[in-house]
Amino acid sequence: MLPQTVIIITGPTASGKTALSLAVARHFNTTIISADSRQCFRELNIGVAKPAFNELQSVKHEFINSHSIGEEVNAAVFESLALQWAAEIFSSREVVVMVGGTGLYIKAFTEGLDAIPGTDEQTRIEIQEQYSFNGLPWLQEQIKLRDPAYFESGEIKNPQRMMRALEVMESTGHSILSFRNATKKKRPFRVLFFSIRIPPGILYERINERVDHMMGDGLLNEVKSLLAFQHFNALQTVGYTELFEHLNGKLNLEDAVIRIKQNTRKYAKRQLTWIRKNSSVHWLENDPLKEVLGVYEGTKI
Repeated sequence: MLPQTVIIITGPTASGKTALSLAVARHFNTTIISADSRQCFRELNIGVAKPAFNELQSVKHEFINSHSIGEEVNAAVFESLALQWAAEIFSSREVVVMVGGTGLYIKAFTEGLDAIPGTDEQTRIEIQEQYSFNGLPWLQEQIKLRDPAYFESGEIKNPQRMMRALEVMESTGHSILSFRNATKKKRPFRVLFFSIRIPPGILYERINERVDHMMGDGLLNEVKSLLAFQHFNALQTVGYTELFEHLNGKLNLEDAVIRIKQNTRKYAKRQLTWIRKNSSVHWLENDPLKEVLGVYEGTKI
């Protein structure tokens, strides 16, 4: 008898993760846990490429439309919720499907998070106030000056993570990276990692087409409806920040769309970099569903 297994389907944005996850979940008659840091927000739809309504109806999903943009959602929250959901699913199923491209969330679920020392609350408040007044460029410059190692790691688009990194540096005198270690928590289930391999040229074409479809489906109107909340951390994400700049008179619409495509391609590259660091990933190419089932059952495709 095969052990209880979490099948994790990851890959760069627009690689076809959603379609494959649905096929795998239907095969095992099980639930999908989304590992996407933005699809959990009810107010975000077009710009985060949520599964279609009929897809959500055909297979049960967790961590989609589960939170509001005003709530704090992070890797620790996801770890706790996803472990609870996995335990519930395993009470009646042998397989859980997890799908998404947020590497930190997947790492939190499979390995746990590193313990970071307590920090000074006043420092946290001051950093948040400075960020609110001076914006993202100030925060990026502070990280570059105070924690160049973190700046070089590339995590300079998410203000919540940058404020946390700055807070740790100010409070402890050490980079948040120094508290990351190789100690992994043991989970009571088997984990199989899969990623869809797509030639870069084809992937970038898909990304460009997806952005064009999003614009045609009304992404600009969606962003307009969220303009009053543009400072929320949940909205510091590709597709929204560029259109906020357009609505604030900093970019014309054509340039904003071009920038969305560019930033999405950059994001896909970062996702691939994270995936390639995982030596246990099974790369899928010709017949993804058949290959996933073959690895699950212990055979080579």
